[in-house]
Order: sequence, then C-alpha cells, then structure tokens
Amino acid sequence: MKYLSDILFIISNGLLIPVVALLLFLMVKAGMLLFGFYGEYRQRKRITAMLRQLTHAYSPEELMHVQTELKNCANSSVVECLNDLLAHRDDKIYCEHLLADFQVEVQKQLSGNRTLIKFGPMLGLMGTLIPMGPALVGLASGDIASMAYNMQVAFATTVVGMAVAAVGMATLQVDQRFYARSFNDLEFIFIKLFEQ
Repeated sequence: MKYLSDILFIISNGLLIPVVALLLFLMVKAGMLLFGFYGEYRQRKRITAMLRQLTHAYSPEELMHVQTELKNCANSSVVECLNDLLAHRDDKIYCEHLLADFQVEVQKQLSGNRTLIKFGPMLGLMGTLIPMGPALVGLASGDIASMAYNMQVAFATTVVGMAVAAVGMATLQVDQRFYARSFNDLEFIFIKLFEQ
C-alpha cells in the first residue's frame, strides 16, 4: 500500500506545474476577454438598439435603413445573420437553416466563457490540494519555510481559479442576454419577411 500511495504522491506533485501553467493561460485568456469586452459591449448596445427600433416599427424601409446602419459593425454574427437573411429572403428553408446556424455559432462563441467557468475552479482546486501534501510533510518534519511556500502556492491557485471563473461568469451572463435578444429579433424579422 505504501508503494501505491508513493506513486500517487509523485503523480500528484508532477501535476502541479501543468496545473499552474494552465491556470496562468486561463488568466491571460480571461484578461483578454475582459479588456476586449468593453468595445464589444458598446457595439452590441448599438446593434440591440437598432434591432429593437426595427421590431417596434417594422417596415421594409426601416429594415433597409437598419441594414445600412449596421454595416459598420464588424465581426458581428448578428449582423452577418441579418445580412444573410435579407440576401436570401426568397428562400424560406435556407433562412430557417441560417437561424439554426446562428444558434450553433452562438454556442461556439459562448464556449470560451464556459471553459473559464468550469476549468478555472477545477484547476484552482487542484492547485490547492496538490501543495497541501508537501506542506503537511514540511509541517511534520518541522520545515516551516517549506510549509509556508506550499500554502502560498495553494492559496494563490485558488484565488486565480476563482478570478478566472468570475470573469467567465460575468461575461457569459451579458453574452447570453445579448444573443437571446438578438435571436428573438432575428426570428421576428424572419417571420415578417415571409409574411409578405
């Protein structure tokens, strides 16, 4: 039994460096997401306002006006879907397929946030538990410096993991609301296009 526990201890300690490296990678990813979020948020507010205006006062002229106004919004899957809907307004089945593809694209875009939410705490917990073994060994042998260092690593990985998850959760909530509202508006436009 001692050999098995020694093997597990070695494997566990060997995982600490990859866990810390992955946590740092996720922290960088969360930072990039957070810094890019403000610009995206402003663009999304503009898209939402235009689509809301269109759904409240729908007319073919207003639709063309909104399409022209939204051409400036680069890299927006909502605007791309709207443009594709209008370009293929004569093909109902294709437009239904476009809306389904939009939902798949949204899930793909939200997967990055979900990765942060799931893996941040998971890696943080692993980074907490792995150094606890050496810390307890240091405590038992009277090596307080070793114990303090391992406890420092344990607490730092927990904090980083939770910070990563917090960024992922905050941005996911905002993104989900935006895409749900946008899909609702696009579906409304789709129905109106084929009513005529």
